[in-house]
Amino acid sequence: MEGEMSNFFKVWLSVYLCLCYCYATAKLLPKGCTRLLCLLPIVCLFLYLPLFLSSIHLVGVTSFFISWLANFKLFLLAFGKGPLSSDPPISLGRFVAVACLPIKIQQNNPPPNSLGKHKNTQNDSVPSLTNQNNQFKENSSPAKSHKNTQNENSQQQHKENPPANHQNGPQKSYIDGQFKQNPHPSPPKSHINGQNKENPIPQKPKHGRRVPLNYVTKGLLFGILLRAYDYSDQIHPKALLLLYSLHMYLLLELILAFVATLARALLAIELEPQFNEPYLSTSLQDFWGRRWNLMVTSILRPTVYEPILDISRRVVDRKWAPLPAVLATFVVSALMHEIVFYHMGRMRPTWGVTCFFLLHGICLTVEIALKKAWSAGRWRLPRLVSGLLTVGFVMGTCFWLFLPQFFRFGAHVKAFEEYAALGELFRDLISPFVSRVG
Repeated sequence: MEGEMSNFFKVWLSVYLCLCYCYATAKLLPKGCTRLLCLLPIVCLFLYLPLFLSSIHLVGVTSFFISWLANFKLFLLAFGKGPLSSDPPISLGRFVAVACLPIKIQQNNPPPNSLGKHKNTQNDSVPSLTNQNNQFKENSSPAKSHKNTQNENSQQQHKENPPANHQNGPQKSYIDGQFKQNPHPSPPKSHINGQNKENPIPQKPKHGRRVPLNYVTKGLLFGILLRAYDYSDQIHPKALLLLYSLHMYLLLELILAFVATLARALLAIELEPQFNEPYLSTSLQDFWGRRWNLMVTSILRPTVYEPILDISRRVVDRKWAPLPAVLATFVVSALMHEIVFYHMGRMRPTWGVTCFFLLHGICLTVEIALKKAWSAGRWRLPRLVSGLLTVGFVMGTCFWLFLPQFFRFGAHVKAFEEYAALGELFRDLISPFVSRVG
């Protein structure tokens, strides 16, 4: 354990030094191919560093944080995009935190082009991954730009006491690939991870910060799960798969919540949520786009989804252009999951994880296509029925394709051994204090 913690410290010290180099590179070199060439060695190093770790938890977290998220952010940085690029530039400390941690700083003010355009949150017909992109692409005429400029000036004049209704005339919203008049004007909203935020008054996001009791409850539930494994020989194998799935979800959310809490305390910033109660999903679109691991969604959108969407719009009709972009996003996600699994197990992939994400990508593409085809009738299943079908499909395919990849390299056995070692270390630390009190 001591040797592993020493390796963990060395790996993350290397990450810090590499990100300092990236920060200096972005300062000195213009965006483009030259900056990309200077950042590529760091990208390769970030793919290699997790191999210095053997702990299933430490290597999994490190691989996810730096081999996937940090590398994608560096690709965006190379071309002057993403959370690491801003004007004025962010500080070194914030740069390092945003680069290597699964966090996204809360944006209070929307881009000018998003004013006056918002998505009805009750309508699932447009993929959540395309909310911002569709709004930006469609809002390009000079008249609308002039109207946006007026809205910006109005916001500056009434920032302290904004009027209750500052829009004149009916408001247009983007639904199913076309603009429609909204007879009931409402304040403009921006979209980040499928959430609406009122402007110009900065507000806390509806799901931006979880109630502490929520995490306390999930932490207690996670502890109960660990105790339940003591009776695993008496639990039905199917029920045990359900416990493993719940274990994986709770562990991932608690780790990301701990990291976000630490970043929020050190940097004094408001962060976007990382999960949004995925067990309440009513569709695959809702699950992957607005509820599950939103940090991955937010990084795949600008790196994969939007570039493919721009290309597909030149080939197919705009209404159907998001479909190949969604499928390509799942392909990239599958490949990155395979890399993370290789770091944890050091075994040749069987591509079961890839099959899992390809299946979900195809099913989500079909779901979106059906919603677009049936958008005129607005027919939909009751929320309870669609929720059960969605969660059932996700869990069933997880049992079939995803979890067996963990069992191949004994991830569950290694995890329990690490929990036991951590428990012994904790008892050794507190035993002197207990003996003194006794």
